[in-house]
Amino acid sequence: MKVSVITVCFNSCKFIRQTIESVLSQTFPNLEYVIVDGGSTDGTIDLIRQYAETDSRVVWRSEPDKGISDAMNKGGAMASGDVVAHLNSDDYYAHSGVISQVVECFVSNPAATWLTAGFNFMSEDGEFLKEVNVRRYSFRRLIRGNIILHPATFIKRDAFYSAGALDESLNYCMDYDLFLRLGSRAAPLLLGEQLTCFRVHDDSRSISQSEQAYAEEFRVRMNYLDKLGKLTWFYVLDYQIKSRLNRFFYRGLLASNRKQQ
Repeated sequence: MKVSVITVCFNSCKFIRQTIESVLSQTFPNLEYVIVDGGSTDGTIDLIRQYAETDSRVVWRSEPDKGISDAMNKGGAMASGDVVAHLNSDDYYAHSGVISQVVECFVSNPAATWLTAGFNFMSEDGEFLKEVNVRRYSFRRLIRGNIILHPATFIKRDAFYSAGALDESLNYCMDYDLFLRLGSRAAPLLLGEQLTCFRVHDDSRSISQSEQAYAEEFRVRMNYLDKLGKLTWFYVLDYQIKSRLNRFFYRGLLASNRKQQ
């Protein structure tokens, strides 16, 4: 089994070194690392090139893109692994055995098409902030909200493409849209460990723009329910309550990060 890890980036020089090294330090031998850069000007390209020149597992390209979903789909098209995963350019794997653990789970469960686990919120400087365990899964719960942690999720490539890849019209919740399509077909394997470290910092899109992201997630949910012909009033009420809680949660994370600095 071959695993392809995909990182998309743009002017990510501040954090991407740790991201790259966490992938290349994995002990699993059959690994490919795909990096898609959007035309960085801050030294990111030079850094990527340095690793690519010394490690044949690194496959990369740099060119303007139409947005993050477009870049992620480019990475998927470049990937040749049986399993694909997306790792953000400011996040990193928790230890060198992450990919080996994931592959062992797939080998033990050959019918499984995707797997998800937990992650840790880390400060900008790498200090532990909060542990987030893998969420109890049901498709009904997934429709109510995105309970899947994208940086800790691994998908068989065939399932990724048969589900339709990523919707390039979405700016934040392309992963949730994909998970709804995957989840309608099969439940993921749940691995009860923290595989990834999610870095909290002021420039993180999912943190600093959490309200826009949550609003887009709601639109994705409503579109999906509309296609199913389901009543939506409950989900509208649920969103109105949770959007406020979501706002306070991410503000608290950013405050915790600033205390660590």
